[in-house]
Amino acid sequence: MAQRAVWLVSHEPGTPLGGTVRFSRRYPTVEKRARIFNGASYVPIPEDGPFLKAVLFELRLLDDDKDFMESRDSCSHINKTSIYGLTVGGEELWPVVAFLKNSMIYACVPLVEQTLSPHPPLINISGISQGFELLFGIQDFLYSGQKSDSELNAKLNQLPDLLLQACPFGTMLDANFQNSLDNINFASVTHPQKQPAWRAGTYKGKPQVSISITEKVKSMQYDKQDIADTWQVVGTVTCKVPVPPILGFYQVKEEEVQLKIAINLKLHESVKNNFEFCEAHIPFYNRGPITHLEYKISFGQLEVFREKSLLIWVIGQKFPKSMEINLSGTITFGTKNQEKQPFDQICIGGTAYLKLHFKILDYTLTGCYADQHSVQVFASGKPKISTHRKLISSDYYIWNSKAPAPVTYGSLLL
Repeated sequence: MAQRAVWLVSHEPGTPLGGTVRFSRRYPTVEKRARIFNGASYVPIPEDGPFLKAVLFELRLLDDDKDFMESRDSCSHINKTSIYGLTVGGEELWPVVAFLKNSMIYACVPLVEQTLSPHPPLINISGISQGFELLFGIQDFLYSGQKSDSELNAKLNQLPDLLLQACPFGTMLDANFQNSLDNINFASVTHPQKQPAWRAGTYKGKPQVSISITEKVKSMQYDKQDIADTWQVVGTVTCKVPVPPILGFYQVKEEEVQLKIAINLKLHESVKNNFEFCEAHIPFYNRGPITHLEYKISFGQLEVFREKSLLIWVIGQKFPKSMEINLSGTITFGTKNQEKQPFDQICIGGTAYLKLHFKILDYTLTGCYADQHSVQVFASGKPKISTHRKLISSDYYIWNSKAPAPVTYGSLLL
């Protein structure tokens, strides 16, 4: 049981249009359901102008429309249910629940969860009774204790927030609008807030706006004259900076069941030396488990995951004052278990790499930032505005300088 749309139309005889739409609310989520259920017989909800003209015509409330109309006034169209079919744009919008009370037309379009051709029996459309209950609840709210036009206008201004509480997503929860009124504080709201379709209630608490700028670094470094190193910084603004933040050298030499490795990492002088975390992952896929390791490290700590054939160089939150660190060692592997040992089609033989993972808060390579004092928010109240910047590594590889260029990996990036 749900409603596709709700209208309040004031009947104003003698005016050019004969009336004015005082309030309207559409439910996009229900409209998507109607499009699916009704299929080829689906008729979209019209704009306020065409609906105003159609409902005034159907209710015989237009000043210049007193002639007999076969499609509307014949004996076969005698209406005792306040349920109509409105002709809009050459199509019939049905069913429309509408009635006139105190010079105000209350109207809604219930959801019909089946095809509309032919019209199903009204008793099978549960949304019709809900529509009447919703419109009667609105009527009671508008005219309970109301004595002047200013009071009516004030209550009409409260309707959007009340419907969010009483009829979220087009499904009525409570026809007693006074219950919803007690849960809403209108004192601090000077202008009605336009709510997104996914939010069923008004936001409670201090309003705030968070702005975040994120940059991700991609880098391929080969240490070969005939192959150019590549790097890219991608974020909200896609651009290229003059250098990668961390320059690297990685060399692997294979001797029978042993590998000799040499790694050098250098932080560029222009980069902020204050990481949330920084570590280098050195995988040895397609091999057996690590059985023996001898290494020399100038900075940080080395963690060994033997069964995964993986080394993790934990650099920490800062590079040393020299901005340069080194790792060298000899690794011995055991017999490979085909079922348990990791496999990588890229990292075969000498085609080895290390991958950097890091995050730097309050910093971007491009220098992009959001000025919170220049942010304009078109809403009631004064929100709290906070901005954030961070540099995050993404696909940051340093390849074995002794190996040929990994063409396979390049094709995977396309």
